[in-house]
Amino acid sequence: MSPVIFEIGPVSVRWYGLMYVVAIIVGIVLVNREVKRRGLAMSLDDILDFVLITIPIAIICARLYYVIFSWHYYGQNLASIYKIWEGGLAIHGGLIGGAIALIIFSKWKKISFWQFADIIAPALVLGQALGRFGNFMNGDAYGTPTDLPWGIIFPSSSPAGTAYRETPIHPTMLYEMTGDLLIFGLLMYLRTKPFRYGFLISVYGILYSGLRFVIEMFRGDPLCVLTGTACTPPPLTDQSTPLPSVSLFESLKVAQIISVLIILIFGYIMLRKKLYKQDNPDMQPPAHKTPEQPSAA
Repeated sequence: MSPVIFEIGPVSVRWYGLMYVVAIIVGIVLVNREVKRRGLAMSLDDILDFVLITIPIAIICARLYYVIFSWHYYGQNLASIYKIWEGGLAIHGGLIGGAIALIIFSKWKKISFWQFADIIAPALVLGQALGRFGNFMNGDAYGTPTDLPWGIIFPSSSPAGTAYRETPIHPTMLYEMTGDLLIFGLLMYLRTKPFRYGFLISVYGILYSGLRFVIEMFRGDPLCVLTGTACTPPPLTDQSTPLPSVSLFESLKVAQIISVLIILIFGYIMLRKKLYKQDNPDMQPPAHKTPEQPSAA
């Protein structure tokens, strides 16, 4: 297991970056097909415009989010802030950036924000699944120690191996990747139903946030709300020494708080706008006309 696929001279091709490239390409294909299926007046160039707007904004926001909540490290290592190839792109920050980009794009192209958000929802969660595989090969977004048979010992040079050397840990990146793929399958099924605009992105927001809330219980590197440092204490070399006591507020995890807020927001929008109703006239299948019978002579 290595974060580097191959090297050509001084250039290293890493799994982390490759997965993002694959996610972008697959996302463009999926969105383009869905636009055509729905009969939207959007070209491939329009979709590429959205991608070109979204990528830089999402990456900047994802990195800023991670750096802000990890300032205890980056405040002392300013030169590491720009080293995104080493990991450290927070999904919640990327989603905030993506939402900003979508607002800009929808106003520019004069299309429905919620309609296009529904179109990109399946591609979004599939991209996250691919990104989690990149995390797995990079050894970040790792879990806590476990004695379960699928616990994985990561290389000592990886972030997971550095934190838990020669110790089997939960492969939380694979847990989340599996959950993302299940959500992707559900969204691909629901997209064919005549739900109101905003339903698919709301389902995505609620299900992914619920998944992330649970995954955080097993993460070995989550950030605490109070301190901005890792909530999980480092493994003890002396097992007779008790773990330090931590209050409930001190152990709150940033991702869990954000996940709850997202669930509440999308849940309110879904109920307030009754997005679950299958009465969207733009999504109704065309009515089949009964052939006219020839009139009797």
